[in-house]
Amino acid sequence: MTATSNQPSDTSRADVRRSQIRTAAAECFRQHGFHGTSIAQISKTAGMSTGHIYHYFENKEAIIADIVAQDLERLLTLTTELRAASDVKVAMIERAIEGVRDNLDPGTAGLQLEIVAEAARNPHIAGIVRAADKQCRDSLAETIRATRQAAGHEDNAATLAGLVEAISAMFEGLRIRAIRNPDIDRDGVVRVFRRMVSDLLTQT
Repeated sequence: MTATSNQPSDTSRADVRRSQIRTAAAECFRQHGFHGTSIAQISKTAGMSTGHIYHYFENKEAIIADIVAQDLERLLTLTTELRAASDVKVAMIERAIEGVRDNLDPGTAGLQLEIVAEAARNPHIAGIVRAADKQCRDSLAETIRATRQAAGHEDNAATLAGLVEAISAMFEGLRIRAIRNPDIDRDGVVRVFRRMVSDLLTQT
């Protein structure tokens, strides 16, 4: 009885701790890079002992895997919500605003680029990133298929894959622009991206 009643509290506490570590690690990775960050730095930023860090994560790679998993969950939730919309195309165009602003956030951009850079050097991280990307691509492809099918288009796998890569490249490319041009006109980019997404979804 006692164990059962304590379980939600224990789970909640663990989730809070993991989130605390994840946030601290993300800040350290942004400031110092993956290799320039130590577990000791993460523990100091998180305000807990290194022993607590290792209780929840085996190493820095495990923390990156958790960050990637959180991003994946958010993106899968987004595509599920889009498919549930009464007008998927309109919903995708409207949510483009959110996508542009998220990817132009310097903090988000710096962290994501650091993870991709580490994936280029580290086969284990590359496997984590690519597996998550595959799930995102599949979910986005299904979302695009749904909206184009509603408009009378019957697309093969190659066409859908091309549309997925084009839209993904558009948004992910903003991360580099956020670093190169931190004063970018976000509202102007939003206006252009909404038109571009609309054009891609309606192309024949």
